[in-house]
Amino acid sequence: MRRALLLLIALSSLLLSGCASFIRNDVIAFHEWPADLQNKTYIFDRKGEKENDLEYRSYENLVRNELGRLGFAEAQDPRGANLKVVLNYKIDVRDVQTVQPVIVDPYWPYYPYYGPRWRGYYGPYYDPFWYPGPVTQYQQVQYQLFQRQLNVIITRSKDGKKLYDVTVHSEGANGSLAFAMPYMVRSAFSDFPGQNGIPRRLKLEIKE
Repeated sequence: MRRALLLLIALSSLLLSGCASFIRNDVIAFHEWPADLQNKTYIFDRKGEKENDLEYRSYENLVRNELGRLGFAEAQDPRGANLKVVLNYKIDVRDVQTVQPVIVDPYWPYYPYYGPRWRGYYGPYYDPFWYPGPVTQYQQVQYQLFQRQLNVIITRSKDGKKLYDVTVHSEGANGSLAFAMPYMVRSAFSDFPGQNGIPRRLKLEIKE
C-alpha cells in the first residue's frame, strides 16, 4: 500500500512538471480611438536617458512588433508622423509572509525499522491494508513578490490629444522584467483598442 502511494506521488510530480506554465496580467485601457483613423504612422517619443537606454530599446522593439501587427507604420520622417507613442515601465518588490499547508508522512522516519525478519518486518499487529495516510501541518513561508508595470500611451502628434492609454500589471516570483515584458506588451495590445475602462485579466502561456 505504501509503495503504491509513493508511486502515485511520483507519477503526479511527473505530470505536474509536464504542465504548461502561465503568466497572468491585469490590463485596463482608456481610449478615444477614432473609428475613421486612416493615417497610422507613428514615432516613439523618447526623452532624456531613453535615447541611449538599451533595455528601453529592447522593449520598444516589442511594442513596434505589436503595432506592426495592427497595421501601424513607423514614420521615417518624424515630421510626417500622425501619432506619438510613449512607453514607461517599472518593477517593485515586496516581502510576503504566508502560512501554507505541508503534507508530512508520520511513518517515513521509521520505515526501515518496523520489526525483525522473523516477525515479517512489520510486527505481529501490522495490518498491511491499513495506512493512515499523510498528515497536514502548517508552516510560515516567506518570499518576495515582484510587481511589474507597463504603460503605453498613444497621442495625436498635431495637438497632443491622448487616444490610447493602457496599463498592464503583472505579479510573480520572477524578478526579471525582461522575462515578463513580452507577455505584458502582448497584453497591452490584445483586442486593440478594446473596451474603454474595463479591467481584464489575461492568462498567457509561457514559452520556454
